[in-house]
Amino acid sequence: MADDNKVVAETRTSFGKGAARKLRATGKIPAVMYGRGTEPKHVALPAHQIGLIIRKSNAVLELEIDGKQSLALVKDVQKDPVLRIIEHLDLIVVIKGEKVTVDIPVHLEGESAAGTVHNLDATTLSIEAEATHIPENLVVSIEGLEAGAHILAKDVPLPTGSSLLSDPDVLVVAISEPAETEEEGEAEGGAAEAAPAAE
Repeated sequence: MADDNKVVAETRTSFGKGAARKLRATGKIPAVMYGRGTEPKHVALPAHQIGLIIRKSNAVLELEIDGKQSLALVKDVQKDPVLRIIEHLDLIVVIKGEKVTVDIPVHLEGESAAGTVHNLDATTLSIEAEATHIPENLVVSIEGLEAGAHILAKDVPLPTGSSLLSDPDVLVVAISEPAETEEEGEAEGGAAEAAPAAE
């Protein structure tokens, strides 16, 4: 766990849109913690710090609430569609060593063979991982792959202790030759014809 993920939270006693608006005006974000058979806990979190932490998907917060420590996985982030400010968080209580189900972004590395293009079909894969060892992304190398190459979910390397939940035969990346469309051909021909006229 990174020290950056240590967050001091405050228990909330006021609820509703008005209370949430006042809370955000003081630089805090309303959040609710669920899970482990406990009653939902309403807390307030520091907005700036949380904004930095949730840039990474599936962030786990090390919360201090009323002097007690808790781990919580960020499950849902609600943002204002226009202002893009965080309005509310849903957190799931977890414990160290516990396995959780998460969707992890797929990150491509390298370049496929010259004259080929790649198509990322699956942008995320669902895995089961330890709550405190959730990978930021799943790295897939396409270095030097020729046209016709395919990478399936079962081919993607997973971190130690993680297991794949997505269909193993889901297509993740396909390498192909670029297809020239009629429009592109016409545009190139038109540009060639127009060149003498420009002189």
